[in-house]
Amino acid sequence: MSRTFVERADRVVAAILDSDPDTAAWAGDHRVDDRLPDWSAAAVRDRSAMLREASHTLAEVDDLDLTPEDGVDHALLQHDVDARLFLLDEIREHEWNPLQHNPGPLLHALLARPFAPAERRLELLAARLSALPDALATARNVLTDCPRIHLETAVGQFAGVAALIRDEVPQLAEQVPGVDVKPAAAQAIDALAEFGDWLAARLDSATRDPRLGARLWEAKLWHTLDTDLSATDLLDRAYRHLDLVTDQIRAAAGELLGIAHPDDDTVRTALDRIAADHPDNDTVVALASAAVDAAKAFALEHDLVTMVDDPLVVEPMPEFARGVAVAYCDPAGPLETADLPTFYAIAPTPADWPADRVASFYREYNAHMLRNIAVHEAIPGHYLQLAHARRFRGSTAARAMCWSGTFIEGWGVYSEELMALRGFGGPQLRLQQLKSQLRMTINAILDHAVHCANMSESAAMDLMQGRGHQELGEAAGKWRRAQLGSTQLSTYFVGYTEVSAIAAARPTSTAPRAWHDAMLAHGSPAPRHLRTLLGIAGNTHP
Repeated sequence: MSRTFVERADRVVAAILDSDPDTAAWAGDHRVDDRLPDWSAAAVRDRSAMLREASHTLAEVDDLDLTPEDGVDHALLQHDVDARLFLLDEIREHEWNPLQHNPGPLLHALLARPFAPAERRLELLAARLSALPDALATARNVLTDCPRIHLETAVGQFAGVAALIRDEVPQLAEQVPGVDVKPAAAQAIDALAEFGDWLAARLDSATRDPRLGARLWEAKLWHTLDTDLSATDLLDRAYRHLDLVTDQIRAAAGELLGIAHPDDDTVRTALDRIAADHPDNDTVVALASAAVDAAKAFALEHDLVTMVDDPLVVEPMPEFARGVAVAYCDPAGPLETADLPTFYAIAPTPADWPADRVASFYREYNAHMLRNIAVHEAIPGHYLQLAHARRFRGSTAARAMCWSGTFIEGWGVYSEELMALRGFGGPQLRLQQLKSQLRMTINAILDHAVHCANMSESAAMDLMQGRGHQELGEAAGKWRRAQLGSTQLSTYFVGYTEVSAIAAARPTSTAPRAWHDAMLAHGSPAPRHLRTLLGIAGNTHP
């Protein structure tokens, strides 16, 4: 262990956690639980200067003096700092994306997770509620020309934040008699309503294109993926993988229907058949919960990976988080010391959706797809992987803060394939898993084509509905997601290829569970660093 690196890493991690309430909340660090992010020009300049100094401080460390674990932590922290600086100085999303200013997750964290007594959490919540009007005033000052799609999504999410305050703050307040948070809550709700009106008033005049353009997107992709794969190579691999999975899903559909020479019509017929078995808004959460239980039992029976007893709660997705993804895993942070649950959230359809749109949604998210999603989001996917990651202890907190979305999403997709090939859910789930593989691969193509090649909506819809066999509603939602964000959609495909290559490097003398446990024993580093820690030689990609 290098004392110089440890001291510098501790200072850098502390500085980031002190300056970024969102990162601190995700990591499970409670030092700034009374604050909301400060996106004022002065605060952004200070944060940029801090990150620049941190980058120089880490660059001065001689990595040849470090142990393998500290060497990985040094590389991860250097990459994380440089990525934050790039996002702050180059992408500057706080100036054009109103979703960056959504306080909902930070309020929800205090309401949903009992990391401290109710009295303390209410005190922290009151501080954040009191800070909310000023934070939204700052947002109005710094936001310039916003893309229409971001404004539309933000209007719904900020209304969801107001609903969260109205519905859930009184429940916490009831546990602490004598403390009145009603004035702060009322002022926060009024500020949210005013901000929502301000966002809505800008819709008709919104002109900004949500596309980043090739230069910024490719630079952001490098910071996001932390891989040696270039943007050009990624796109080429994605198209080749799309052809491979197309052949596989045709074969799976033929096996399901007993057709000797299957084609795309065979796939559509098979998907139509299994889509008939679907939940509705009243049963979707219960079915998701049952799917988690079934996945856990199957993984145990087949001895695939060591289980944990960390609590897991399956719940409807809060309104303030809807509009981007259909499901997510919200874990207790890796620095959290309290025994807190992981939330697996599912978004039912909005109440104002027409019947045909609801039907399309549940054809896509049928019972078999929900079982596949439970694998990805819960077991042996995100919930289990992140629970193992929380158990890693390094000489610094760098590994806990510098998680790799490429590894996390890659493990989730690898888990889907692992379970399906072992027989979980039968041929119906295998068909859905391959459809998810098509979606994952098309996501990477969309990510590139939307932000670098000006792909049109009609071309994107044709790709998703044709090659991806997606329902109209799912394709429309993914078109929105590709515009709302950038580079994250590529983490699934790149992560899958890199994590699968690591899994395939299992020594013949090592049992699958032991190898999977070893893959999960080092936190959530980028796959290229995991290869180093596991002693795997050769290229990251197959």
